[in-house]
Amino acid sequence: MPFADRVPGYLERVERALDSRLPPGDTRPASLHAAMRYSVLGGGKRIRPLLCYAAGELLGVDAERLDDAACAVECIHAFSLVHDDLPAMDDDSLRRGRPSTHKAFGVAMAILAGDALQTRAFEILAGDGRGDPAARLGMTAVLAAATGSLGMTGGQAIDLESEGRQLAASDLEALDRAKTGALIRAAVVMPCCAAPGLPHGAREALERYASGMGLAFQIKDDVLDIEGDQALTGKTHGADAARGKATYPSLMGMDAARARADALYADALAALDRFGDAAEPLRWMARYIVHRDR
Repeated sequence: MPFADRVPGYLERVERALDSRLPPGDTRPASLHAAMRYSVLGGGKRIRPLLCYAAGELLGVDAERLDDAACAVECIHAFSLVHDDLPAMDDDSLRRGRPSTHKAFGVAMAILAGDALQTRAFEILAGDGRGDPAARLGMTAVLAAATGSLGMTGGQAIDLESEGRQLAASDLEALDRAKTGALIRAAVVMPCCAAPGLPHGAREALERYASGMGLAFQIKDDVLDIEGDQALTGKTHGADAARGKATYPSLMGMDAARARADALYADALAALDRFGDAAEPLRWMARYIVHRDR
């Protein structure tokens, strides 16, 4: 069965897993738990959990052993979106076609929901003593590094400081490798912690794949932002550029941005050559990331 045919099953799996790992919405403090669930269970492409399961297939790690990792990385992603949408950050009123968390629950509760989702992610990874402690410790270290000041949070800080400034394409790439790419790398690398005895160079190859796809993901987002803005308003700059943010199309032009994404995609696929047919799930994910239309 092609990986594409297994994706719906994985999406259903991670939705069930997330639902069961978040506190019930009526548990005190109900407003906080309702905001957490609203932020996580409100749809989304679930690219990071899918990458986690796809890497697990390549490495021969059962999906059951990766459910906590998939949920943890998605909770961190949701936390980042909740805070990114706040008035002090990007000030976005909509997320996934409905009011952002701070619009639905208020700014203060949105901040607390993001904080609680971050800590809940690591509580999930701890696993209440279940499973292999060494694997869980390794996954925790990978996700913590991806989340912190040298990863996603640091990338967000650089992004804020860069608004209204002219960046070189290399500076923007460094920013996005942290802000966007770090969690994508974590999603691919965490399954390595549950697969002892990896052949020499296997983890490095997966890191190369994930590094390329993390940046290609952001470039594709920038391209789609402009294409969507053109379709809705006829404007050609995109929402991010309108806020004073540097984007790949604004720095390089649309054609060069698309070419850069294609080059990263090709390099990511080349990193998977050593794995043969076993890497088809990650190849499918790469095609989906680069060729998606939303």
